[in-house]
Amino acid sequence: MSRRPPPDPVAVLRGHRASVTDISFHPFKPILFSGSADGEVRIWDTLQHRTVSSAWLHSAAHGIVAVACVSSLGTNKFASQGRDGTVKIWEFDDAGLSRIPSLTIKTNSYHFCKFSVMKNDSVWSTQGKELEDCYRGEPGGMSDREIPEVKRDEAYTNQSCSKSFGENTCSEGLQYVALSGENSSEVEIWDLKSAQKIVQLASSNPSNSSSVSNRGMCMTLQLFLSSESQGFLNVLAGYEDGSMLWWDIRNPRVPVTSVKFHSEPVMSICIDGSCKGGISGAADDKIIMYSLEHSSGTCVVKKEISLDRPGISGVSIRPDGKIAATAGWDHRVRIYNYRKGNALAILKYHHGTCNAVTYSSDCKLMASASEDTTVGLWELYPPTTS
Repeated sequence: MSRRPPPDPVAVLRGHRASVTDISFHPFKPILFSGSADGEVRIWDTLQHRTVSSAWLHSAAHGIVAVACVSSLGTNKFASQGRDGTVKIWEFDDAGLSRIPSLTIKTNSYHFCKFSVMKNDSVWSTQGKELEDCYRGEPGGMSDREIPEVKRDEAYTNQSCSKSFGENTCSEGLQYVALSGENSSEVEIWDLKSAQKIVQLASSNPSNSSSVSNRGMCMTLQLFLSSESQGFLNVLAGYEDGSMLWWDIRNPRVPVTSVKFHSEPVMSICIDGSCKGGISGAADDKIIMYSLEHSSGTCVVKKEISLDRPGISGVSIRPDGKIAATAGWDHRVRIYNYRKGNALAILKYHHGTCNAVTYSSDCKLMASASEDTTVGLWELYPPTTS
């Protein structure tokens, strides 16, 4: 019995003149943001499949590394990261993009590691948490100094962190971004409200001969907030030597755990909506699905998928946790059952390296970005209403 041919995209968005490096759906509106290697950002109408607005927001010489539009920024803002060492927040409306950023962070980070905005699990997404109070209450919080180790059972000893948070607390107060630091082996977390660096995760540990700096550059990041971390930010970071480190900012000197599932640089990490697992892709020929055990602080392989052709630039898990996608160096987008790990489809539309893949918040659309200057929109395995 012959297999059905892979589906085509429902639309192809054309307009960029250079490689499309990153894409991000708006969490509430039918629009998509895309950034390219020549510094241009485009806003697309995903219903009419046309450009709503476009502008060169970073210099053409440096280009755009990443774009992100999340609910925590507000409904009319998005963030961009350029290889010019800046992260910028932009406003947009029906008239188009603002030409002047509402905030510019000069990070002095000139790497190609994409920044990561914060991912909440379902508990924190609905309840929210005013984290600034907690960080200001911790020694060294909200400054460039490293915060000292805070033991887990002492995390809520101050009043600001022990207060209760009801369902009316607004999660729009949580505006943080993680990025590869000025030292390429370090991870930094910045507050997008104050443009201040709040945490710097140590690149080396004097008591550990296998320091983070020995792992090479930080290649990919995921910043997340789980209900199991008592309201404190966590980061999963992938490094040049193929290792991944899980950080809890309460102890910025020593990671929660270190694993090495890949033999080549880790290129992309995505945490699922529960913040209890994720998927990683690398320059090698493996895709890894893993679980994050918060109680024991361990990261365990659930499924290892072998590839015929190495190289994964981007990975994404659909918000409902059922489907995962990867963007490959071989121009292909691969679709997997995230819960079981089995392959579902190989999409062969693009004619250049696939740089990124992402899902809309309602799970109905997937977008893929490619070096061929196009963005593909796909409708695959629509979510069931049950």
